[in-house]
Amino acid sequence: MLITDKYAKDIHGLLSCYDRVVVFATPGGFGYSGGMTNFFYQHELKIFDFHNVFEPVTQAIKDNAARIAKDNGLKIEYIKKTGAFRKEDRIKGILEKRGEHEGLVHIFSAMEVSDTYSPWHDKEEGKTHFKPDTTKCLHYYFYFIDRDLGLCFFRLPTIAPFKASIYFNGHDLLAGKLKKREIAYEKADNAFTFIADFDEAQRLADSIRVEDLHAAFDIFASRYLPLPEEWHLKMNYTIRQVEYATDIVFRDANALKPLYDNIIRTAMHTVTPEDVASFLGKKFSVRFEGEMGSRYNKRILGTRIKHQMGEVSVKIYDKFGSVLRIEVTSNDVSQFKVFREVPKRDGTTVSKVANAKKSIYSLYPLIQVFKNATRRYLEFISAFDDPTEGLKKLDKVTEPVKVNDRTYKGFNFFDREDGMILQTIADGRFTLKGMGNRELRKLLPGKTAGQISRIFKRLRLHGLIKKVGKTYRYYVTALGRQVIVAGLGFKNMTLVPQLSVQH
Repeated sequence: MLITDKYAKDIHGLLSCYDRVVVFATPGGFGYSGGMTNFFYQHELKIFDFHNVFEPVTQAIKDNAARIAKDNGLKIEYIKKTGAFRKEDRIKGILEKRGEHEGLVHIFSAMEVSDTYSPWHDKEEGKTHFKPDTTKCLHYYFYFIDRDLGLCFFRLPTIAPFKASIYFNGHDLLAGKLKKREIAYEKADNAFTFIADFDEAQRLADSIRVEDLHAAFDIFASRYLPLPEEWHLKMNYTIRQVEYATDIVFRDANALKPLYDNIIRTAMHTVTPEDVASFLGKKFSVRFEGEMGSRYNKRILGTRIKHQMGEVSVKIYDKFGSVLRIEVTSNDVSQFKVFREVPKRDGTTVSKVANAKKSIYSLYPLIQVFKNATRRYLEFISAFDDPTEGLKKLDKVTEPVKVNDRTYKGFNFFDREDGMILQTIADGRFTLKGMGNRELRKLLPGKTAGQISRIFKRLRLHGLIKKVGKTYRYYVTALGRQVIVAGLGFKNMTLVPQLSVQH
């Protein structure tokens, strides 16, 4: 039983929605060195005139920023030391005095590292082109409140290729939709603590129109990035970072706290790398070279566990003591697969499952991918949200079962072999596709196919696994996951530590 079902009377509702979204905005083909080289050749510009060509644009950006600040009665705040304060905290303080009406909020400027290009002449090939480089330059941060997207910022470097960053929050976007529909809600920071109609709110969150986002981004770019009209450059928008959250909104913090405390304690000790891969819909391989593992953090607002797999992570934390949030973060959406149109070599296209593009138009198909990931994590933690339920059911699995005059002994959590069997079948890699005789033989060395078959029957008779119809594959039952978490958790986290204490 899911947490959302078990604690339904204590819950306002459930909402899955985009949270933080950061998009790269890049003029034309400026996003890669070959594109910049082509631009120079098409406009008959000299490669080694790179800085001279773009110096007028750099100056136009600075003049435009000064004009915008003056028109809005603001002063551009230069940040001398990076990390001296959090921009978000400064903006929050300004909004408390200013109010949250539409318009420009504040402008920061700072010297920061930016991608750029350097001219290069290849003597062997006799060709001149650009190669990637980095440099420090002045950046502007324009913070503003948009009518539909809420609080946003536009981060703009003053050096070519002028790759800007646009930030918005999906919860602010949803709040605007709820206002238009006159649906009552209460919101604290980036989380809803109450919505009068959660079902309609979910429908609105799922019906994101990327075309509308594209149009809004074009307005932001034209407002803050003055480019020569004769260059006829269109902006390209790609996903830099995205967060997607599933929030379980409790009526009372007292109902969430004991549940959350137990989830945190148990997840820290039971989630394996294979589990993390399963949550994210991936396969775990020992050849994986990215960052992998779980981290426990204490934050100002509470605690958090983050499970990392390369550029993707899933984490769980509480917000304001009454919202249980499961959140997926991706710094590279192309690691996920979606159903989309894929071009073929002959120029035609075919609809198939493929790696997501980094284009903002992937935001819509990725909704279901992220929602599935948070759902899998919810199912996982629901199995150990209340260990006392599992302990009550231990009798069922520890006592022998007699079938056709043959007795199948119960499972002993303190027996090394039984413990290994139980820990193996609870492996997260079997969550999606189940387990078969061959997989279990690899994980239980020394066991024959016949012995594994008898182990499967013993597990099935005690209600720990169930067989998939017309197949030879098995899944761990809800009872199985409950008693395994309860039994092994008690053994590993309570009894063994106590026995290891020297008096």
